[in-house]
Amino acid sequence: MSSDAEMEAYGPAAIYLRKPEKERIEAQTAPFDAKSAYFVIDPDEMYVKGKLTKKEGGKATVETDGGKVCDSLVTLCQEI
Repeated sequence: MSSDAEMEAYGPAAIYLRKPEKERIEAQTAPFDAKSAYFVIDPDEMYVKGKLTKKEGGKATVETDGGKVCDSLVTLCQEI
């Protein structure tokens, strides 16, 4: 996150470039599960955030935040 001093360089536009304090706190305190958080390729938006719902062999099913379900072949890293 940018500090207030860094944002001053953007002048009046700074208020539009920085999220309000409430949104920043909510984003920082939201739970994050590194084992189920994925980004998948989307033809309209390039990449979208999603959550792993099923993993079998080399195939993963990810549900995006927008509600789409994506099935894809992936190379999954195995834990040591």
